Amino acid sequence: MKNNFGNNLPIINLHRKKSLKSGVDTQLLYGDNFKVIQKHGAWKKIRIKKDGYIGYIKNNKFSKPIKPNFKVSVLKARLFSNPSSKKKLKKFLPYESRVKIIAKNGKFSKFSKYWVRTSDLKKNNFKHRNIFKDIKLFKNIKYLWGGKSYKGIDCSALVQVFFNHNNKYCPRDSRDQEKYFKKRVKLKNIRKNDMIFWKGHVAVALSKNKLIHAYGPMKKVVIMNTKKTIERIYKTANLKVTSIRRG
Repeated sequence: MKNNFGNNLPIINLHRKKSLKSGVDTQLLYGDNFKVIQKHGAWKKIRIKKDGYIGYIKNNKFSKPIKPNFKVSVLKARLFSNPSSKKKLKKFLPYESRVKIIAKNGKFSKFSKYWVRTSDLKKNNFKHRNIFKDIKLFKNIKYLWGGKSYKGIDCSALVQVFFNHNNKYCPRDSRDQEKYFKKRVKLKNIRKNDMIFWKGHVAVALSKNKLIHAYGPMKKVVIMNTKKTIERIYKTANLKVTSIRRG
């Protein structure tokens, strides 16, 4: 257990190399547990427990592994110093953060040294019947390679966070997601919540004719017509749909 920790910061970048200038392929959210594989001076090489992703983070005073009993179910949950304070902190927890609530007071719940509105939380074992029920929360959030939150998100994270929120495993990268979800669907049979894959990209069907995706060329999460999106990606990137999968 001595090499196992919990992330007690809202968002941490996981770098490819031991440098802040190194690329970021994913992030840890509050409550994500991880294992330290190696120590390199001011850096730690870690493996995220949730999806097995490996990378580097700078040393910090992380907590023991967190055993959460609640999860954040809004785009960003504001933190408070105490339940009676009218002063709003400029601190937030992103959607899918996991917390251990240790006290309640009126409409507020306490974790660690902060308080959060209870209405911004769901019990840890709560599951939506519709996995992507909350996906429109991210509409117009900026596109950010490696991002997983209201500060920025990429296409595969937009899939992963909702499976994770429903306590289901999902790989981090779109190429691995396409392999993981086995059930293939033809375009003519597409329906709500099906996942449409291109090489290096994924979108989620909102209906037979609409999809949502974190779309790099438009620099944000957008809702688009499915047929027009397929045509646009082929025209601009010369990429055809590789498969449509059902989770």
